[in-house]
Amino acid sequence: MTETVLAAVRTAAHQTEFREYPMPDIPEDGALLRVEVAGICGTDVKLYGKPPSDAPVIMGHENIGYIAKAGKQFMARKGVKEGDLVFVEHYVPCFQCEWCHKGEYRLCQGTDWRKNPDAIRYGYTSALKAPHLWGGFAQYMYLPWNAVLHKVPAGVSPELAGVVTPMANGIQWALLDCGVGYNSTVLIQGPGQQGLSQTIACKQAGASLIIVTGTAKDKARLDVAKKLGADHVINVSEEDPLARIKDITGGLGVDVALDCTAGAGTIPVLLGIEALKRKGGTLLIQGEVNDFPNFPLGKIANKYITVKAARGHNYLSCELALQQLASDRFPLNLITTHRFGLKDTDLAIKSVGGMGEEGVIHVSLLPWA
Repeated sequence: MTETVLAAVRTAAHQTEFREYPMPDIPEDGALLRVEVAGICGTDVKLYGKPPSDAPVIMGHENIGYIAKAGKQFMARKGVKEGDLVFVEHYVPCFQCEWCHKGEYRLCQGTDWRKNPDAIRYGYTSALKAPHLWGGFAQYMYLPWNAVLHKVPAGVSPELAGVVTPMANGIQWALLDCGVGYNSTVLIQGPGQQGLSQTIACKQAGASLIIVTGTAKDKARLDVAKKLGADHVINVSEEDPLARIKDITGGLGVDVALDCTAGAGTIPVLLGIEALKRKGGTLLIQGEVNDFPNFPLGKIANKYITVKAARGHNYLSCELALQQLASDRFPLNLITTHRFGLKDTDLAIKSVGGMGEEGVIHVSLLPWA
């Protein structure tokens, strides 16, 4: 094993430097992951363009790899052995607080990088914090005792496993949080990797009607949405989405509206409110809509709408996502569209953001390519 680890480090907005870090010592309750695939999503694009701090960061929070070295306590606690292929969640929780005891470690203060300067979360934590390897855009990643792991099922390749995070989000947001199930009618706004994962989750759950919206630049993605189970797709650049939704549903609207537009502002929220059925629908919103002075609270109350906020995934949704990947029931190769080596990290992130290679849905960064 080499004595140093090569990593792509975000040092400023739209700036990547390649640095070498010492191979860490592995304690009895720790491990080392050889990173095979690090997925790239819209959050990476945002943080690359507007870093929350000046600290150097090894990005990469959708990480698949092999256990290269592990202490005996770690292997006993996690039920893994060296050589196992695993998915490492980006949360590194405390396992002591009320949220961790409830199984909702995605809400743990110990991994909340926004409010806790000492928080640890893969892809977000400063590389200045020893042992430095806190992100997947590197050859190896350090795993402390409280890392959250999932074994990748046999037959699932590292690259296919690389879409487990958006798939888990799809299951978490649509099924577990918003209650999509048999005979549900659903509007999914945005046909990116999150929206397409929601499409699969809703189809698998038995939704009777799935409508996916996108813009003119999303025509290829809307075609993929149809192949993955969408009943109708709407190009909002060419037609009135609300009128079309009302026409499709006979004026009734949908049960659930999911915003997967990755920060398109207030328009998806307003459309979701209008598209919901007359009473009792559920609206999922993203956290990017920060300034909304004219939020239609009266209509929310009148239509008896439940508002849910998209917030990552839990252990169950990740396990279900891995089972979904192993089932081979959907052509998921349509989502895993592009591969890049570590040296092309900058281009890979920009491609996800629409500023590099075309036709990108989900990117696999391969540190050893």
